[in-house]
Amino acid sequence: MLALAVSPNQSARLAVLIVEDHDDTRAMYATFLSPLYDVLEAQNGARALDIIRERVPALVITDLSLPGMDGFELVARIRALPQSSDVPVICLSGFDGKAHEQRAREAGVDRLLSKPCLPDELARAAAEVVGTRRGRA
Repeated sequence: MLALAVSPNQSARLAVLIVEDHDDTRAMYATFLSPLYDVLEAQNGARALDIIRERVPALVITDLSLPGMDGFELVARIRALPQSSDVPVICLSGFDGKAHEQRAREAGVDRLLSKPCLPDELARAAAEVVGTRRGRA
């Protein structure tokens, strides 16, 4: 059995990082997921990478339309960091289309969900993606 070493500053619960520039949307998802996970929040990709360098989450949930660095670039940078290269990523997008889906797949996105995304749909996808990754470990 795998034992987790937990420092006094960290919770034993899995951490999920939500990257969303719209405060209300980010807060809604954080509120809904907080009973299940330690929720970390970032308004943009640069802040998300700072957080990942401090504490690697079990899952990243990001909007694809972000200021400065879009979600595709964020995923590429997450994959480039040794500590987070295998962290699953769920992307949320208001755009539909096969080209968008193909680009997400090529970027290493584990799941692409359409916006608006209901919080329970997001929670279900998070549990599935994290469970799949943990099953491989």
